[in-house]
Amino acid sequence: MSRTATLDRSVRLFKAFRDEQTDRDTFYRLLAGDSVRQVGEFAPLDGRTLLDVGGGPGYFADAFRAAGAWYLGLDPDVGELSARGGHPSGMIRASGTQLPVRTGSVDVCYSSNVLEHVDKPRRMLDEMVRVTRPGGTVFLSFTPWFSPWGGHETSPWHFFGGHYARRRFRARTGHEPKNAFGESLFAVSIGQALRWARTHPDATLERALPRYHPWWAAWIVRVPGLREVASWNLVLVLRKNA
Repeated sequence: MSRTATLDRSVRLFKAFRDEQTDRDTFYRLLAGDSVRQVGEFAPLDGRTLLDVGGGPGYFADAFRAAGAWYLGLDPDVGELSARGGHPSGMIRASGTQLPVRTGSVDVCYSSNVLEHVDKPRRMLDEMVRVTRPGGTVFLSFTPWFSPWGGHETSPWHFFGGHYARRRFRARTGHEPKNAFGESLFAVSIGQALRWARTHPDATLERALPRYHPWWAAWIVRVPGLREVASWNLVLVLRKNA
């Protein structure tokens, strides 16, 4: 992790995250800009083709295009695509588990906080590797199930089980959570993701790190058990094999 991943950066991100539900623009613009800097540490962006799996309403599109990337995003959720009003340019509606993209055709395949929302996370990971060209970069992040935010708006009750947390939320609010366990939210662990990354026949794991932490806290990912709770969000960076 770069020394630019400072404690001050972590504090800014966590402060913005607290207001994610009420001030989406501020949080997602900050996160998108930070993501460009993180990806840029592992792969050049200027003039490169980047596929964003789960790009949402266009915050990441704006940031990656500003960095010179040829950006294509996709999202299966019409609500997410139109969250800022209208359909953002360069975005298509499609599933992350069946990417409508030619094999070996993108320089960078990127995904932010999507993996925990698909029922077949391994298939999505395999698809991201498939569409990346040899020598290209796969960069993805997700929220581990046992992190403090693993249950999303049902946290911290997800520690007692996803179905319990969902029932409790429904009883308290009278409606289902946006991220409903078993339908649009699933339990994905860091251990599972690392096993996939370390054994994939077509890609090599370059880095695994806690996304929002300062550089000196990267060691957390090396400690089984602790990493599941203390990481908040995991980044995996892989290089597609020749």
